[in-house]
Amino acid sequence: MITTVCVTGASGFIGAHIVRDLLEHGYRVKGTVRSLKKAAQYTYLTSLEGAAERLELVESDLVAENSFDLAVSGCEYVIHVASPYILDVKDPQADLVDPAVKGTLNVLRACEKAGTVQRVVLTSSNAAITDEPEPGKAYSEKDWNEKSSLTRNPYYYSKVLAERAAWNCMETQKPGFDLVVINPTVVIGPSLSSALNTSNSILKALLDGEYPAIMEISWAFVDVRDVAKAHRVAMETPTAKGRYLCVNQTVNERNVVEILRQAGYTHKLPKMSLESGFGTALIKLMSYTYPSGTGTYLRTNIGRTYQFDNRKIKQELGMEFMPVEQSILETMADVIQWGHVKAETK
Repeated sequence: MITTVCVTGASGFIGAHIVRDLLEHGYRVKGTVRSLKKAAQYTYLTSLEGAAERLELVESDLVAENSFDLAVSGCEYVIHVASPYILDVKDPQADLVDPAVKGTLNVLRACEKAGTVQRVVLTSSNAAITDEPEPGKAYSEKDWNEKSSLTRNPYYYSKVLAERAAWNCMETQKPGFDLVVINPTVVIGPSLSSALNTSNSILKALLDGEYPAIMEISWAFVDVRDVAKAHRVAMETPTAKGRYLCVNQTVNERNVVEILRQAGYTHKLPKMSLESGFGTALIKLMSYTYPSGTGTYLRTNIGRTYQFDNRKIKQELGMEFMPVEQSILETMADVIQWGHVKAETK
Protein backbone atom coordinates (compact mmCIF):
# COMPACT_ATOMS: atom_id res chain seq x y z
CA MET A 1 0.00 0.00 0.00
CA ILE A 2 1.32 3.43 -0.96
CA THR A 3 1.82 5.89 1.91
CA THR A 4 0.09 9.27 1.50
CA VAL A 5 1.76 12.49 2.63
CA CYS A 6 0.18 15.95 2.80
CA VAL A 7 2.52 18.83 1.95
CA THR A 8 1.16 22.27 2.76
CA GLY A 9 2.49 25.16 0.68
CA ALA A 10 3.27 22.72 -2.13
CA SER A 11 3.65 25.51 -4.69
CA GLY A 12 6.35 27.33 -2.72
CA PHE A 13 10.12 27.14 -3.19
CA ILE A 14 10.74 24.55 -0.46
CA GLY A 15 7.34 22.86 -0.72
CA ALA A 16 7.73 22.10 -4.43
CA HIS A 17 11.08 20.42 -3.84
CA ILE A 18 9.60 18.35 -1.02
CA VAL A 19 6.80 17.25 -3.35
CA ARG A 20 9.31 16.22 -6.01
CA ASP A 21 11.47 14.36 -3.48
CA LEU A 22 8.47 12.45 -2.11
CA LEU A 23 7.24 11.51 -5.58
CA GLU A 24 10.73 10.29 -6.50
CA HIS A 25 10.62 8.03 -3.44
CA GLY A 26 7.26 6.49 -4.31
CA TYR A 27 4.89 8.38 -2.03
CA ARG A 28 1.41 9.61 -2.89
CA VAL A 29 1.20 13.36 -2.21
CA LYS A 30 -1.66 15.70 -1.43
CA GLY A 31 -0.30 19.21 -1.86
CA THR A 32 -2.09 22.34 -0.70
CA VAL A 33 -2.16 25.52 -2.80
CA ARG A 34 -3.92 28.83 -2.31
CA SER A 35 -6.23 28.55 -5.32
CA LEU A 36 -7.11 26.05 -8.01
CA LYS A 37 -8.91 28.57 -10.22
CA LYS A 38 -5.83 28.80 -12.43
CA ALA A 39 -4.56 25.24 -12.28
CA ALA A 40 -2.24 25.86 -15.23
CA GLN A 41 0.07 27.88 -12.99
CA TYR A 42 1.04 24.66 -11.20
CA THR A 43 2.29 22.75 -14.24
CA TYR A 44 5.75 22.67 -12.64
CA LEU A 45 4.15 20.39 -10.03
CA THR A 46 1.72 18.41 -12.15
CA SER A 47 4.43 17.66 -14.73
CA LEU A 48 6.78 16.10 -12.17
CA GLU A 49 7.58 12.44 -12.69
CA GLY A 50 4.91 10.39 -10.93
CA ALA A 51 2.59 13.37 -10.45
CA ALA A 52 -0.08 12.17 -12.86
CA GLU A 53 -0.67 9.05 -10.77
CA ARG A 54 0.31 10.17 -7.27
CA LEU A 55 -0.16 13.93 -6.85
CA GLU A 56 -3.40 15.67 -5.88
CA LEU A 57 -3.60 19.43 -5.35
CA VAL A 58 -6.04 20.72 -2.75
CA GLU A 59 -7.08 24.32 -2.14
CA SER A 60 -6.43 25.53 1.43
CA ASP A 61 -6.20 28.84 3.30
CA LEU A 62 -3.83 29.24 6.24
CA VAL A 63 -6.15 31.41 8.33
CA ALA A 64 -9.46 29.69 7.53
CA GLU A 65 -10.67 27.16 10.08
CA ASN A 66 -11.16 23.60 8.80
CA SER A 67 -9.39 24.59 5.58
CA PHE A 68 -6.91 21.71 5.77
CA ASP A 69 -9.37 18.95 6.69
CA LEU A 70 -9.75 17.67 3.13
CA ALA A 71 -6.04 17.84 2.39
CA VAL A 72 -5.03 15.95 5.54
CA SER A 73 -7.81 13.34 5.35
CA GLY A 74 -6.41 9.87 4.76
CA CYS A 75 -2.76 10.91 5.17
CA GLU A 76 -0.26 9.06 7.31
CA TYR A 77 2.15 11.98 7.40
CA VAL A 78 1.87 15.76 7.09
CA ILE A 79 4.71 18.12 6.21
CA HIS A 80 3.63 21.66 7.07
CA VAL A 81 5.67 24.11 5.03
CA ALA A 82 3.16 26.88 4.22
CA SER A 83 4.01 30.18 5.92
CA PRO A 84 4.71 33.68 4.58
CA TYR A 85 8.37 34.53 4.05
CA ILE A 86 8.95 38.22 3.43
CA LEU A 87 10.95 40.82 5.34
CA ASP A 88 9.01 43.99 4.52
CA VAL A 89 5.26 44.04 5.19
CA LYS A 90 2.72 46.74 5.99
CA ASP A 91 1.01 44.89 8.83
CA PRO A 92 3.28 42.33 10.55
CA GLN A 93 0.46 40.88 12.65
CA ALA A 94 -1.92 40.29 9.74
CA ASP A 95 0.67 39.57 7.05
CA LEU A 96 3.11 37.39 9.01
CA VAL A 97 2.10 36.36 12.52
CA ASP A 98 -1.54 35.40 11.94
CA PRO A 99 -0.93 33.19 8.88
CA ALA A 100 2.08 31.52 10.53
CA VAL A 101 0.45 30.78 13.89
CA LYS A 102 -3.14 30.17 12.82
CA GLY A 103 -2.00 28.11 9.86
CA THR A 104 0.11 25.86 12.07
CA LEU A 105 -2.70 25.33 14.57
CA ASN A 106 -5.25 24.73 11.79
CA VAL A 107 -3.03 22.03 10.32
CA LEU A 108 -2.51 20.34 13.69
CA ARG A 109 -6.27 20.36 14.36
CA ALA A 110 -6.90 18.82 10.94
CA CYS A 111 -4.37 16.10 11.74
CA GLU A 112 -6.16 15.26 14.96
CA LYS A 113 -9.52 15.13 13.18
CA ALA A 114 -8.15 12.85 10.47
CA GLY A 115 -7.17 10.16 12.93
CA THR A 116 -4.71 8.62 10.46
CA VAL A 117 -1.70 10.91 10.90
CA GLN A 118 1.34 9.37 12.58
CA ARG A 119 3.75 12.30 12.41
CA VAL A 120 3.83 15.98 11.50
CA VAL A 121 7.06 17.49 10.22
CA LEU A 122 6.98 21.27 10.66
CA THR A 123 9.14 23.64 8.65
CA SER A 124 10.33 26.24 11.13
CA SER A 125 13.51 28.31 10.63
CA ASN A 126 16.76 29.37 12.20
CA ALA A 127 14.76 32.56 12.73
CA ALA A 128 13.21 30.72 15.68
CA ILE A 129 16.72 30.09 17.03
CA THR A 130 18.29 33.57 16.82
CA ASP A 131 17.89 36.91 15.05
CA GLU A 132 21.20 38.43 16.16
CA PRO A 133 24.16 36.02 16.31
CA GLU A 134 26.41 36.51 19.33
CA PRO A 135 30.16 36.51 18.59
CA GLY A 136 31.77 33.17 19.34
CA LYS A 137 28.53 31.34 20.05
CA ALA A 138 27.69 28.18 18.08
CA TYR A 139 23.90 27.92 17.87
CA SER A 140 22.06 24.63 18.13
CA GLU A 141 18.55 23.23 18.56
CA LYS A 142 18.70 24.19 22.25
CA ASP A 143 18.58 27.91 21.43
CA TRP A 144 15.46 30.05 21.06
CA ASN A 145 15.12 33.54 19.62
CA GLU A 146 13.98 35.73 22.52
CA LYS A 147 14.57 39.12 20.91
CA SER A 148 12.27 39.43 17.89
CA SER A 149 8.93 41.24 18.07
CA LEU A 150 6.35 42.86 15.79
CA THR A 151 8.71 45.80 15.36
CA ARG A 152 12.04 43.95 15.40
CA ASN A 153 12.46 41.34 12.66
CA PRO A 154 8.73 40.50 12.52
CA TYR A 155 9.28 37.59 10.10
CA TYR A 156 11.58 36.01 12.68
CA TYR A 157 8.95 36.68 15.33
CA SER A 158 6.29 34.87 13.29
CA LYS A 159 8.49 31.78 13.09
CA VAL A 160 9.14 31.82 16.84
CA LEU A 161 5.44 32.09 17.67
CA ALA A 162 4.40 29.45 15.15
CA GLU A 163 6.90 26.87 16.39
CA ARG A 164 6.16 27.59 20.05
CA ALA A 165 2.43 27.27 19.31
CA ALA A 166 3.06 23.87 17.73
CA TRP A 167 5.04 22.54 20.68
CA ASN A 168 2.50 23.97 23.14
CA CYS A 169 -0.32 22.27 21.23
CA MET A 170 1.50 18.95 21.42
CA GLU A 171 2.03 19.33 25.15
CA THR A 172 -1.48 20.44 26.07
CA GLN A 173 -3.61 18.51 23.57
CA LYS A 174 -1.49 15.33 23.45
CA PRO A 175 -2.71 14.31 19.97
CA GLY A 176 -2.30 10.85 18.50
CA PHE A 177 0.73 11.81 16.40
CA ASP A 178 4.20 13.17 17.12
CA LEU A 179 5.94 16.32 15.92
CA VAL A 180 9.38 16.81 14.41
CA VAL A 181 10.67 20.27 13.45
CA ILE A 182 13.17 21.25 10.74
CA ASN A 183 14.89 24.63 11.24
CA PRO A 184 16.56 25.60 7.92
CA THR A 185 18.83 28.61 7.58
CA VAL A 186 19.13 30.62 4.32
CA VAL A 187 17.73 28.24 1.70
CA ILE A 188 19.13 28.59 -1.81
CA GLY A 189 19.16 26.40 -4.90
CA PRO A 190 17.38 25.91 -8.23
CA SER A 191 13.69 26.78 -8.26
CA LEU A 192 11.05 24.54 -9.82
CA SER A 193 8.94 27.58 -10.70
CA SER A 194 9.62 30.98 -12.23
CA ALA A 195 8.96 32.76 -8.91
CA LEU A 196 12.02 34.32 -7.28
CA ASN A 197 12.14 33.37 -3.62
CA THR A 198 13.50 35.67 -0.91
CA SER A 199 16.73 33.76 -0.30
CA ASN A 200 17.72 33.42 -3.96
CA SER A 201 17.10 37.14 -4.37
CA ILE A 202 20.22 37.71 -2.24
CA LEU A 203 22.37 36.30 -5.03
CA LYS A 204 20.37 38.10 -7.70
CA ALA A 205 20.96 41.36 -5.86
CA LEU A 206 24.72 40.81 -5.97
CA LEU A 207 24.67 40.59 -9.77
CA ASP A 208 22.22 43.46 -10.14
CA GLY A 209 24.42 45.91 -8.27
CA GLU A 210 22.03 46.30 -5.35
CA TYR A 211 25.02 45.80 -3.04
CA PRO A 212 27.14 48.93 -3.61
CA ALA A 213 30.06 47.44 -1.69
CA ILE A 214 31.29 44.29 -0.02
CA MET A 215 30.01 44.42 3.52
CA GLU A 216 30.91 42.51 6.65
CA ILE A 217 27.89 40.27 6.37
CA SER A 218 27.49 36.53 5.95
CA TRP A 219 24.79 33.97 5.27
CA ALA A 220 24.39 30.46 6.65
CA PHE A 221 23.40 28.66 3.45
CA VAL A 222 21.70 25.32 2.90
CA ASP A 223 20.55 23.89 -0.43
CA VAL A 224 16.81 23.47 -0.98
CA ARG A 225 17.35 19.91 -2.21
CA ASP A 226 19.03 19.04 1.08
CA VAL A 227 16.20 20.72 2.97
CA ALA A 228 13.65 18.63 1.07
CA LYS A 229 15.56 15.46 1.85
CA ALA A 230 15.81 16.42 5.53
CA HIS A 231 12.01 16.70 5.76
CA ARG A 232 11.51 13.28 4.19
CA VAL A 233 14.16 11.59 6.33
CA ALA A 234 12.73 13.20 9.47
CA MET A 235 9.35 11.78 8.44
CA GLU A 236 10.75 8.30 7.75
CA THR A 237 13.04 7.93 10.76
CA PRO A 238 11.11 6.44 13.72
CA THR A 239 13.65 7.75 16.25
CA ALA A 240 13.60 11.33 14.95
CA LYS A 241 12.67 13.69 17.78
CA GLY A 242 12.52 17.40 18.55
CA ARG A 243 14.16 20.10 16.44
CA TYR A 244 16.78 19.77 13.71
CA LEU A 245 18.90 22.74 12.69
CA CYS A 246 19.29 22.29 8.92
CA VAL A 247 22.37 24.25 7.88
CA ASN A 248 25.41 23.60 5.74
CA GLN A 249 27.99 26.40 5.81
CA THR A 250 28.30 30.10 6.59
CA VAL A 251 29.78 32.16 3.74
CA ASN A 252 30.55 35.89 3.89
CA GLU A 253 29.76 38.31 1.10
CA ARG A 254 33.36 38.55 -0.10
CA ASN A 255 33.61 34.79 -0.57
CA VAL A 256 30.29 34.66 -2.42
CA VAL A 257 31.49 37.42 -4.77
CA GLU A 258 34.78 35.59 -5.33
CA ILE A 259 32.96 32.33 -6.14
CA LEU A 260 30.82 34.15 -8.71
CA ARG A 261 33.70 36.10 -10.19
CA GLN A 262 35.87 33.00 -10.56
CA ALA A 263 32.97 31.30 -12.34
CA GLY A 264 33.04 34.05 -14.96
CA TYR A 265 30.20 36.27 -13.80
CA THR A 266 30.79 39.97 -14.41
CA HIS A 267 27.54 41.94 -14.18
CA LYS A 268 27.61 44.51 -11.36
CA LEU A 269 29.37 42.54 -8.65
CA PRO A 270 30.57 44.89 -5.89
CA LYS A 271 34.28 45.74 -5.72
CA MET A 272 34.55 48.45 -3.07
CA SER A 273 35.04 47.21 0.48
CA LEU A 274 33.15 48.35 3.58
CA GLU A 275 34.56 45.48 5.65
CA SER A 276 35.63 47.56 8.62
CA GLY A 277 34.30 49.07 11.80
CA PHE A 278 33.62 52.30 9.93
CA GLY A 279 31.92 50.45 7.08
CA THR A 280 29.69 48.48 9.45
CA ALA A 281 28.73 51.68 11.29
CA LEU A 282 27.95 53.37 7.96
CA ILE A 283 25.74 50.46 6.83
CA LYS A 284 23.87 50.54 10.14
CA LEU A 285 23.25 54.27 9.67
CA MET A 286 22.11 53.77 6.08
CA SER A 287 19.80 50.93 7.14
CA TYR A 288 17.38 53.46 8.62
CA THR A 289 16.62 54.65 5.08
CA TYR A 290 15.49 51.14 4.03
CA PRO A 291 12.07 49.55 4.59
CA SER A 292 11.72 48.56 8.25
CA GLY A 293 12.11 44.79 7.76
CA THR A 294 15.26 45.07 5.67
CA GLY A 295 16.67 47.79 7.89
CA THR A 296 16.20 45.78 11.06
CA TYR A 297 17.73 42.70 9.45
CA LEU A 298 20.84 44.66 8.48
CA ARG A 299 21.27 46.21 11.92
CA THR A 300 21.05 42.83 13.65
CA ASN A 301 23.29 40.92 11.21
CA ILE A 302 25.90 43.32 9.87
CA GLY A 303 29.31 42.73 11.42
CA ARG A 304 28.24 39.35 12.83
CA THR A 305 28.88 35.77 11.72
CA TYR A 306 26.39 32.99 12.35
CA GLN A 307 28.13 29.94 13.81
CA PHE A 308 26.21 26.73 14.30
CA ASP A 309 26.32 23.15 15.50
CA ASN A 310 24.64 20.84 12.99
CA ARG A 311 25.79 17.57 14.55
CA LYS A 312 22.29 16.49 15.54
CA ILE A 313 20.87 16.41 12.00
CA LYS A 314 24.01 14.63 10.75
CA GLN A 315 24.11 12.05 13.50
CA GLU A 316 20.39 11.33 13.93
CA LEU A 317 19.15 11.76 10.35
CA GLY A 318 22.37 10.88 8.53
CA MET A 319 22.32 14.14 6.60
CA GLU A 320 25.26 15.16 4.46
CA PHE A 321 25.20 18.47 2.61
CA MET A 322 26.25 19.25 -0.95
CA PRO A 323 29.18 21.67 -1.39
CA VAL A 324 28.03 25.23 -0.77
CA GLU A 325 29.90 26.48 -3.86
CA GLN A 326 27.83 24.09 -5.97
CA SER A 327 24.64 25.44 -4.41
CA ILE A 328 25.65 29.05 -5.07
CA LEU A 329 26.62 28.46 -8.70
CA GLU A 330 23.57 26.32 -9.50
CA THR A 331 21.34 28.94 -7.88
CA MET A 332 22.86 31.67 -9.99
CA ALA A 333 22.54 29.64 -13.19
CA ASP A 334 18.89 29.04 -12.31
CA VAL A 335 18.22 32.73 -11.57
CA ILE A 336 19.60 33.58 -15.01
CA GLN A 337 17.71 30.75 -16.71
CA TRP A 338 14.41 32.07 -15.32
CA GLY A 339 15.26 35.54 -16.61
CA HIS A 340 15.62 37.27 -13.25
CA VAL A 341 19.10 38.39 -14.30
CA LYS A 342 20.38 38.76 -17.86
CA ALA A 343 23.04 36.28 -18.92
CA GLU A 344 26.33 38.15 -19.08
CA THR A 345 29.41 36.02 -18.64
CA LYS A 346 32.84 36.00 -20.18
